[in-house]
Formats: sequence, C-alpha cells, structure tokens
Amino acid sequence: MPPSPDGTAPLSGVRVVEIGAYMAAPFAAMQLADLGAEVIKVESPGTGDPTRANGPFVGSESSPFLRLNRNKRSVAVDLKDPEGAELLRDLAGSADVLVENLRPGAMRRLGLGYEDLRATCPRLVYVSASGWGQDGPLAHLPGLDIMAQARSGIMSITGEPDSGPVKAGVPVCDLVCGLYGALAAVSALRARDVTGEGQYIDVSLLESAVSLTIWEAGRYFATGEAGQRLGSAHQTNAPYQAVRSRDGWVTVGAITPRTWKDFATALGLEELLDDARYATTTDRHAHRDTLIPAIEAVTATLDSAEIVERLDAAGVPCAPIATTDQVFTDRHLAERDFLWDAGHPLLGPVRQLGSPMRFSATPARRDTAGPVLGADTAGVLADLGYPAERISALMAAGVVHGPDHGHDDGQERGDG
Repeated sequence: MPPSPDGTAPLSGVRVVEIGAYMAAPFAAMQLADLGAEVIKVESPGTGDPTRANGPFVGSESSPFLRLNRNKRSVAVDLKDPEGAELLRDLAGSADVLVENLRPGAMRRLGLGYEDLRATCPRLVYVSASGWGQDGPLAHLPGLDIMAQARSGIMSITGEPDSGPVKAGVPVCDLVCGLYGALAAVSALRARDVTGEGQYIDVSLLESAVSLTIWEAGRYFATGEAGQRLGSAHQTNAPYQAVRSRDGWVTVGAITPRTWKDFATALGLEELLDDARYATTTDRHAHRDTLIPAIEAVTATLDSAEIVERLDAAGVPCAPIATTDQVFTDRHLAERDFLWDAGHPLLGPVRQLGSPMRFSATPARRDTAGPVLGADTAGVLADLGYPAERISALMAAGVVHGPDHGHDDGQERGDG
C-alpha cells in the first residue's frame, strides 16, 4: 500500500489540534492523521507528552512515542501562561477538531474548555476523552486503562477459571476509547456539513470497555448470570479456544455442524461425533470438561504446524499462537505491506505499524514518525500569521519552545 499522495487521503484539508498524554487522545489523533488530517500536537515545553519518557529509547527518542504519534507536528506551548492559552485559542480557531484527554475540568480551568472556545469557534468539533466521562460520581477520579478494565468487568472475565483476574495484554480501554473518539470526530464533521456547527463529544475508557461486553450483556440480561473467566474458551460455543499441541498451542473454532464434523474427522476423533454430549455447540460448551481433554489427547501428540496443516486442508478455522516477534516478521503482513518505514530527522527510517483501514482510492497517509518535541512550533505560529519578531519574543519568554530546547533525561512526568 503506497503512501497517499498529497491531498488524496480521506481527511486531507482537516486540521486537528491534539492536547494528549499517553494513549486515548494521541491514539484518536493518530487515526485522524493516518486518514490525512493535519494533526498539531500541543505539548508542554521541556517535558512534552509523558509517553516521551517511556522506553525503550532509540537514541534520545521514545520508541513507543515514535509509533503512537506518527504523521503529527509538535508545538511546545505553556498553556498555563496567558499568552500560551491565547495561542491555543488562535490555533483552535484555525482547526476543525480538538482532541484532549486531560483530567475533566482541566481545560475549563485553563479557559480552554468547549464553552470557552465555542463562541469564537462555532464550527469546532471538540473531543474529550477521560477515564470515567465528564460527569457522574467517578468523573473526578484518575482513570487509567487498568482501572477501566477492572470497573468495566473485563478483568473479571479474563484469565483461567482457577486464576485471579488478568488484564488484557494491550491497553484495550485506552485504544478503543481512542477509536471511538476518532469515529465520533469524523461523524461530527459529517454532521457539520449539514448544520454548519461543531459539537462537543464525551468519550470514556469505562463506557468504551463496557460497550465491548456483548456476549456478557446477552447472558446477564437474559439470565441474570454474571460472566466468568473461561481462559481462551468462548462464552457459549465449543470447541473455540486454544488446545495443546506437542510443541505449543493452536487455536481452533469448530462451532458449526460442518466445521465440527470436519474438525473431528481431520484429527481422527470420529467417535466424538456419535457422542450425544457433543451433538450441538451448546452441548459441547456444557461438556467442555470432558471434550477438551479428549481433543488434547490427540493434539498433544502432534506439532502445531501439523495440526494447522490438517485443519486448513479441511477448511476448519484455526491458527497457531504467534509471539509478537513472529508477528512483526510475519510473511502475510509483509506481503500485504502492513509494516512501513517513516522518516525521522534524527533517526532516519523508523518502522511503523500500518493502518488497518485500506481504501481503494484514497489510501491512508504514510509520512513521518513521531516528531521531536517542539519541532514545528515556529512553523505553526507562522502559519497562524504570527510575525517573526513575536515568535522570537514568545520563545525568549519561555511561552513556547522550539526543538533546540529538547526534553529531559527520561524521568517520570506527570500522571497523564
């Protein structure tokens, strides 16, 4: 998938201002940047987004930051300084979307909340991401991904039945909240095409996570039962889980009448087809305690590759469990050109994950890695019409910083 030529990405011509830390707002803005929007990341001088302090590091740059903030420009502004806040107002006036994930109320205290900007920026789409939402009894509390996984119920259904609760391996609440924020922003831009007015959007980690519990909601609202930890097993179907092989694990999904028959035949388990306990997927789920050991009595004697080969040939859904190093060198992803190299002024090519959104006519943007802190301060201010002498004065006063000010030596910064 080649880089999108200038002006052909879906959101070309849209300007986004991001005031983000760590994951939710930066991930939302990254989606918009991938789709062609000009994203201006507003960061604190000297420290920047706290993700800059997270290793591993490539030279002086945070490797995660380089991926999470690709295709963006960086402006270092002290928003607590009245001149810095005024600069942000000017920037918002030039923008279509503002995305932020500071604590609820923080932007209002700076005089930069939605209502503060709405009078002069009526077309602005303003997206606020937070742990618990902008109101309600939890709104004032800090909300990180693991807390949202806990309160949403996700941790209660993740892990083996006889283990303690486990969080998902990736910060799923942060990331899904970011995706909802980006989707909401694009939808609000579409609505603005009709009404001529922007609007305020409130997305939270908690509600984003709860929205994913479709199967658990189906069970609770039908039966009043709470979901349980099932390991890799499905909530209602079987076999739909990881099973042991001689050299590891393989996932299988033989839940339809056809795939169940073909699964059993491919592995020499035809006797299971005549067992009334396993007649339907619901029956098989109810008798997983005997079904899975019977399956593993065979799969544990076979290498993962042989199991996958047999089941692939039979048309049964299956896959080996890949480690992340295998994923990032995967032949399928390579042939689909999913991984790509982004330019960086200090580091040269920086490997990136691709966008999963593939457009036939307006491909996603492939431009730069996460920017150096303050790299675009002077350029963005010049674009706003600030004369060179005022930019120099703001720099001298410490209201804004350019790239020469750099960032610190990697100590912890803030709480996001």
